[in-house]
Parts: sequence; C-alpha cells; structure tokens
Amino acid sequence: MRNVFVETSNVRRFAQALGQVESRGAAEACLMVVDGQPGLGKTTVMRHWATQTGSIYLRAKKEWTPCWLMRELLGELGMAAPHSFERQFAQALQLLADRQADAQLTGQPFGIVVDEADHVARSARIMETLRDISDTLELPVILVGMGRVRDALVRFPQVASRIGQYVRFEPADEKDVRRLLDGLCEVKVADDLAAYVHKVTRGFTREIKEAIAHIERYGLRNPPAEACGLTLAEMAGQVIVNDRKTGQPIRVPTAPASARPQRENGRAAA
Repeated sequence: MRNVFVETSNVRRFAQALGQVESRGAAEACLMVVDGQPGLGKTTVMRHWATQTGSIYLRAKKEWTPCWLMRELLGELGMAAPHSFERQFAQALQLLADRQADAQLTGQPFGIVVDEADHVARSARIMETLRDISDTLELPVILVGMGRVRDALVRFPQVASRIGQYVRFEPADEKDVRRLLDGLCEVKVADDLAAYVHKVTRGFTREIKEAIAHIERYGLRNPPAEACGLTLAEMAGQVIVNDRKTGQPIRVPTAPASARPQRENGRAAA
C-alpha cells in the first residue's frame, strides 16, 4: 500500500472549518470539535495535519490529570517538565507562544490536537486547563472524539461557548472510495470492484484500507486482465474485508463460470 495522504471529503470539511476558526470574529472562540464514529480516519487526518503544520498532537488518557496533560504537552514541545504545575503551565505557554509566532511568520496554522477527547470531555479540570491555554494565547485547540464530546461539553457553558466550529466525519462516498483506491492501492481497480468495496465497507476508512490490502495481495499475484483494472469477477471468491459487527470474512460473490475470465499461468487467457 502506498504511503500517501489522500484528500477526502472529510479532509476538505476539516480544512474549511479550520479556516473559519482562524478568521473568527470572537478572539476566544478558538476551540474546535471533530467527531464521528471509529474507523472514519479522524486520527490519520489529525496526525497528518499536526505533522505538516508543526502543531502539537496529544492523545487523551482516561485517567489524565492537568499535571499529566501538562507533562505530555511539554514533552511534545521538547522540554522536561518542572515539578510544580504553575511552572509547567508558564513554561508551556511560553513555548507555545514561540511556536505560534514562528508559524505566523511562515503563514502556517498552528494549534493543539487532543485526540480521544471523549476520555476527558466530562472533566472540568482538564477542560478548564485547555480553555486557559486557548484563551491566553488565542490558540486553536481541536478536540477529537467519537460523537460524545459535543454533548459532554454542554455541562461547561464557559467552554462550549468558545467552540467556533463543529466538524463531523462521515463515511466515505463512492468518490472518496475511488480516491482512496487510486491513491493507496498498488493494483489498478475497476469500477465494479470499487463499487463493491464501497458497499461492503460502508465507507469506513479502516475497512477500505483492509480491502485495499486484500486487493493488493491478490492483484500482485494475478495482474488484472483488463486495462480498467482488477474486476469484481476476477476477485470472485476472495476475501475482501472482515465484517465490522461479526468479525467474519466477507468474500467477493462468485460469478457464473461463463462470466469469469479464464487464466493461464496467472494471466487471463486470450
């Protein structure tokens, strides 16, 4: 599988919302919530954005405390954490301000991503610590969760009122599946097989990548017979993905023998 980043509809929605946060009217409204079901590519997108922009990526832990959060933040900033929380906070603010100023000079966005934010969205101490950082520096903080962050923050009006944008990641449509296949798969895929991948994966990026791995394994051993790429008929009977609910393998339907291309030595017969 190619190691490339594919721009999907979810990526574009995220980029658009981030642009609106950066051009916001209220300076303090620089919190952002990104949510959606597991397996839709949120973590991949957030890690890629943080890497490309030099932003900070943190993964929330269920037992996070403000001190633990601050130690991890300082670690990502390349600094050992002092003992007192006050000194940790002051040091983090200074380092973040320096990074923010550097980003502004180059025209790059800069912010903090907190993935798995469902773990801490009900923690007043964690949310207030993140709000303090965001307010002080007018720095975007992106809370990434699985659909519960927005509801959890209702209990903290002072935090919820600062959320400038909500972005919900949705399952990939057929065009997104085509983009992912074209970008990631080392075997060309015909339209009928692409449509089947969309159907059985229900647009979940995790499963689409799993399907690509199966397609590559088969297609590299049995190169496509047609210029359009590997077809549904050619992969008949092969495992394409595991069912998300049952864990059982899903196989490509077997076509009638007369409809399947005949192969000789791994190639389709003329």
